Amino acid sequence: MSTPETMAVNLDGHDDSAGPVRGTQGLLRIGMIWLAANLVVTTLLTGTLFVPAVSFGTASLMIVLGTLIGVVVLVLVGNMGTRTGLPTMALTRGSFGIRGSVIPAAANLIILMGWSWVQAMLAGVTVNYLVHEATGFSNPMLFSAICQGIVVVLAIFGHTGISRVEPWLALAILIVMGFVFAAAFGAFSPAEFGAIPVDASLGGTPFITLDMVIATAISWTVLSADMNRHAKNSTAGIVGSGVGYTLSTSIAMFLGLVAFSAVLLRGHEAAPFDPSVIVGEFGWPLGIAIFLSVMATNSMVVFGMVTSVVNAQSRWHLKFLPTALVLGVISVIGSTFLGLLNQFTDFLFVISAFFVPVFAIMIADYYLLKRRGYSRQILHERPESRYWYTGGVNWVAVGVWVFGAALSYVLAYVAPSPIGANIPAFAVSFLLYLGLMLAFGRKPRAGGLRDPRDAEPVGHLLDGAEETSVLRVGG
Repeated sequence: MSTPETMAVNLDGHDDSAGPVRGTQGLLRIGMIWLAANLVVTTLLTGTLFVPAVSFGTASLMIVLGTLIGVVVLVLVGNMGTRTGLPTMALTRGSFGIRGSVIPAAANLIILMGWSWVQAMLAGVTVNYLVHEATGFSNPMLFSAICQGIVVVLAIFGHTGISRVEPWLALAILIVMGFVFAAAFGAFSPAEFGAIPVDASLGGTPFITLDMVIATAISWTVLSADMNRHAKNSTAGIVGSGVGYTLSTSIAMFLGLVAFSAVLLRGHEAAPFDPSVIVGEFGWPLGIAIFLSVMATNSMVVFGMVTSVVNAQSRWHLKFLPTALVLGVISVIGSTFLGLLNQFTDFLFVISAFFVPVFAIMIADYYLLKRRGYSRQILHERPESRYWYTGGVNWVAVGVWVFGAALSYVLAYVAPSPIGANIPAFAVSFLLYLGLMLAFGRKPRAGGLRDPRDAEPVGHLLDGAEETSVLRVGG
């Protein structure tokens, strides 16, 4: 087991992927990163799933409402990263325990890997369509693997490379999206979009639509602290990510809704969540936008996978580059399994079922129980750590997570809730965790659920390290 000093060195290193970092990026930069992040094909194609299951007007309203609800969770978790300097899954040590954090980190790795596969597949299908139209050659598996290979190369350059490229990609994507909006509304009036008949046989409801939009935000929250820990202050992180995510999600999802509706209005047979349908309608500019969006977004996903693994446990002593190469190879191979595209809706609900309880627990623990601060003991893998709990695991958090995930599944598939699954699952997990922690921790003790050390003022996790370094140099 690592000593406290060794752990601090491992986690406080200068590597961009390991341990706490001191953020330097301002509001505009963070906003542009998040704006580019969700101007992506998966968000765009999610908008194709709503009509004609619900009306065009209902779908538009749920896109806005669901995005505003989901972004609250995203910015709260992201702000934890700004205030501590840690990525999302490393922050779960505070609530799940030093060793217990491996559980959500493992789930996150699986989810992000699946997410990277889906996006690479959609980019590959899009490129294959364009190449086939131009040359007659078709091999979607090959193009999916090539697209993911490019993403892995981009991700290896780290967060700095990603942040430099993404604002320019966002601008290019927005220009193409403007072209598609102009073409769609130039061909059909808003009244015609609103008059698309609802197909009740599809079983769509406003709350199912709302749940899917919220699930999109939850899927991005797994990376929110990874990105926002690079913000120079909480204002830059909260406002930048809040505005950037809200704009990008609303624009991308509404674009998918409008583009798919335009195809229906032309009387064409159309399958939802198929990029070739809307690319065939609006041409190669949209195809290029889809490709660029995957390059911008999937590089963040692969980067998030690597940081989650590197930061999961310090005793593994994992380095960024070899970890990125191994995960990159797996992601390229997996991107050729095109059958996953048929299960995207279920995949989205699985993400929300897994992580809605996790984020409810994290927010309750950090903002209420730990009074908006984690100490540097979160970096120390030893029984004396405040975050050791019982054998390194907070079993209350684990139990609430299992219960919350099961509840989300039941409300989505077994006994569908009239208000969807995500909102009640979050509320129940939040209140249950808070109640159990308060009930079982009435007598503070070292290593217990509540501890006198939680009342101590805590700042950024590098504050103490920098002060110690200065004293050593001076001495």
